[in-house]
Amino acid sequence: MLVCERCSTENQDGSQFCDACGTALWMAGRSDGNMQNPHNTSSNGNSLKEAPALAQSGSLLAEELTAIPNFDRQDRAHATLVIERGISAGKKFPLGSSEANIGRWDADGGVFPDVDLDSDDPEAKVSRRHARISLRDGNYLIEDLGSTNGTFINRGRRLAPGDRQPLKDGDEIIVGKTFLRFRVAKQ
Repeated sequence: MLVCERCSTENQDGSQFCDACGTALWMAGRSDGNMQNPHNTSSNGNSLKEAPALAQSGSLLAEELTAIPNFDRQDRAHATLVIERGISAGKKFPLGSSEANIGRWDADGGVFPDVDLDSDDPEAKVSRRHARISLRDGNYLIEDLGSTNGTFINRGRRLAPGDRQPLKDGDEIIVGKTFLRFRVAKQ
């Protein structure tokens, strides 16, 4: 069985995408780039789901941490998006890579955004490929990816598709009808 790193659903061996959330499973269940790990355990026999706690306690070796899919991205986020309104208010999306796509997942179309608002956007006002936040030379930028309902920063004018705008800690981002707060992690 392959365990989805995003939602912990068990999927059949050989599955490419999670049956529950649609996340790509290309690294799920692997202990390195080549070897399958069907029990989803480290070489110490520890469950990889327990990796963050085990890493802090010193029970996992450094090389084992680098073999855990998305470990650095999830546990060493440089910024966070927080939903501010509605039924999902308070939900956080950690950003750990230099680019993060915002949108709604679409398994059939192969769209799996880093900030998946599918379950938080009941009216489907967020486009599948809505916006992108980039980190370049210590500066954050946001751009609209040609969304239907637009991207707005601090309730200003609608961003033109492809036009990158600076983003700073505390900025409000509106995608469709979803209000997000951008927070830079304290170093």
